[in-house]
Amino acid sequence: MPRVEHVYQDNGAQWYEQAENGRDCHMLTLATYGKCIYWVDGERHLMERGDVLLIPAHTPYYGKSVPTLSHTKTVVGFTVSAEDAGVLPLLRREHPYKRRLGRYESVHDRIRVLREQWNERPSYYELMAQSILTELLIDISREYDRGQIHGEKQRHVEQMKRYIERHYREKITKEVLGETIDRTPNYAASLFKEISGRTISECVHRQRMKRAVYMLEESRLNAAEIAEFLGYKDASYFYRMFKKITGRSPSELLKDRRRDG
Repeated sequence: MPRVEHVYQDNGAQWYEQAENGRDCHMLTLATYGKCIYWVDGERHLMERGDVLLIPAHTPYYGKSVPTLSHTKTVVGFTVSAEDAGVLPLLRREHPYKRRLGRYESVHDRIRVLREQWNERPSYYELMAQSILTELLIDISREYDRGQIHGEKQRHVEQMKRYIERHYREKITKEVLGETIDRTPNYAASLFKEISGRTISECVHRQRMKRAVYMLEESRLNAAEIAEFLGYKDASYFYRMFKKITGRSPSELLKDRRRDG
């Protein structure tokens, strides 16, 4: 398995980094917010949310923030053996590889857990980090092998995601999203799963839980009131989904809120 050497998250508006002779390890960067620019071996790459960039070891590069714009990204440095490169053709590339991920949410979730493991260092964290990185590289390699996703398909999925982001408190079905992109319900559901790696329902629940975390931390509503606000008629179901997606219970965040208050 590829060996993780370092992991860090960048949250800056004044970021600048240069490696004139490259680094001894491969660099995998996932942009999660805003924009930044990499120049890799003389080639310009504008990074936006959902873009991934793989820089081979010993490749000169520099990166910088876009003026007046902030950004966030996670960077993973890793080394690979000849065996690793033999299994994953992506790792045999001599030139940088950049693409807009179809399964961004899935990759984002994995890289977030990898970063947490690396920073918190629980038992066996190095092995866990290696395993997660391997999964990430397999996901990216599958997209690499398929080539660029058809532009129309990507646009349709982005359109459905935007609808979910605006209407997540409502009941969202494949029929509703099919109308949104002017396609049949079954086509909308299968396309969403194909490109995003998640079902429509999973995406809706995750969007709701993002809001739930914010409300548990920042509002004065209790968990049952937040569940109702988000469209859950059964508060116990909301508790189960929250625990499943976030790994914590609503009561834990409420305790933190009271402690901070």
